[in-house]
Amino acid sequence: MEVKSSLVELVPFAAMVMVEIMDVGLTTLSKAAMSRGMSHFVFVVYSNALATLILLPSSFIIHRNKRPPLTFSVLCKFFLLSLAGITVMQNCVFTGVSYSSPTLASALGNLVPAFTFFLAVIFRMEKFDLRNSRSQIKIMGTLVSISGALIVTLYKGPAIGFLPSQTAIDSSPPNPTMLTSMNNWVIGGLFLTTASLSLAIWNTAQAAILKGYPSEMTVVSFYCFFGTIQSAILTLIVEKNPNAWALRLDMELISILYSAIFGSVITFSTLTWCIQKKGPVFVATFKPLGIAIAALMGAIFLGDTLHIGSVIGAVVIVVGFYGVIWAQSKEEKSLDQKRDEKEQGETHEVVDRLQSSSQRTPLLEAYTQHV
Repeated sequence: MEVKSSLVELVPFAAMVMVEIMDVGLTTLSKAAMSRGMSHFVFVVYSNALATLILLPSSFIIHRNKRPPLTFSVLCKFFLLSLAGITVMQNCVFTGVSYSSPTLASALGNLVPAFTFFLAVIFRMEKFDLRNSRSQIKIMGTLVSISGALIVTLYKGPAIGFLPSQTAIDSSPPNPTMLTSMNNWVIGGLFLTTASLSLAIWNTAQAAILKGYPSEMTVVSFYCFFGTIQSAILTLIVEKNPNAWALRLDMELISILYSAIFGSVITFSTLTWCIQKKGPVFVATFKPLGIAIAALMGAIFLGDTLHIGSVIGAVVIVVGFYGVIWAQSKEEKSLDQKRDEKEQGETHEVVDRLQSSSQRTPLLEAYTQHV
């Protein structure tokens, strides 16, 4: 029984490792497809359209008795959620990956908790007190994460594992190709930072929407549906070449199928289950694992070179990330302790009332008998 229970406890850990591998696999496959000429705008449209075909019927058929009624106000909220999470976030992610690499995308993805905390303070969803040590740690962690993002984006540095002869070549004046590569790296970093900010907005908005509409499957179904429509309109405006919509039966089809099934359906379901079992802090702590996975997969499948700037910046981002997460977990524990103390106090108060009542009862009975 003990062995069985310990194996059950390991399931959420294995599930989160799987989610990070699938997430990095998505950026790696999309990079491979886009390097062969596929438009990342078309990629977003096709992948969300397929995810909608999978999710929307289940929302109406399987979960029709569990979901609250759909109103115009709720649909408008879904539309705005799609605007932040798909039209802006996903398009910025794949644009950034096309300019840079999946490793940079994974490194800058750790900015999401810092941006989320910043937005939560602005909209007063997070209690903030400069005199509180935990709030100070959150501020420092946010600033450290942003500093790490600037290092990753603006400082590429020498490649790790270069031979001495290659290092000598690198010391020569930069040629136009190297300058173009550096410019692309910075552009990709800016797009990926914008994507992290959009994801933080999406997280904050989704939390607010789920409070009033507690049906996760319906939310993500309409999220993909409206995102498909918005992305299709954007692609029609941006992509002037009609041939960009032509889908080849090679890496392009594989990446779209992967994105729809693993990137949307399975990942969302797994994250929801892990949050229910272990909480959001547990889920967030696995995010830095994506940097190592992305570096390994990028080197194996794409031939990417790992640069010292990415390593330094990623370490700085992770330090800031865990600072924010640690402070958040301590605040949650403190709130739980206060809640428990309050419940214990109420319980003691009820017990005291019952005891005082039981002590008064014999006196009342004696008085009645005497009368």
